[in-house]
Amino acid sequence: MVRRSAGILVFRGAGERTEVLLGHMGGPFWARRDAGAWSLPKGEYAEDEAPEAAARREFTEELGLPVPDGELIELGEVRQSGGKQVTAWAVRGDLDPADVVPGTFTMEWPKGSGTLREFPEVDRVAWFSLAEAGEKIVAGQRVFLDRLEQVLA
Repeated sequence: MVRRSAGILVFRGAGERTEVLLGHMGGPFWARRDAGAWSLPKGEYAEDEAPEAAARREFTEELGLPVPDGELIELGEVRQSGGKQVTAWAVRGDLDPADVVPGTFTMEWPKGSGTLREFPEVDRVAWFSLAEAGEKIVAGQRVFLDRLEQVLA
């Protein structure tokens, strides 16, 4: 069974001044990483949920904020190296990272300890130029930045 994920990439500005909002993945695996450790707000969904509905739900769960009003721009799908299929949309908006109240997840940490700990879905949120975002974002999601740039050109 293919794992599916859907998300929304918020952008602002125009031309060379276009910026995108990314979240640094929370939890102990990503704590000391920067390059390749950021993502658009997204999450998994079941086969009986529409991808756009899942993307909107996951955005709100991860950031604690509603999706900005505006027309969603389809960015298509990609299959990440781990096999997960990600569907994404973009929307023009302007959110203040200081307003983010991230959702949390629970996992055993340290692994094998039997201790369950809670971690934020994202531990930081920031705006990046498209060039900077290309260095920060998980490699499998870079294509969404390229597609956004093409749509805005």
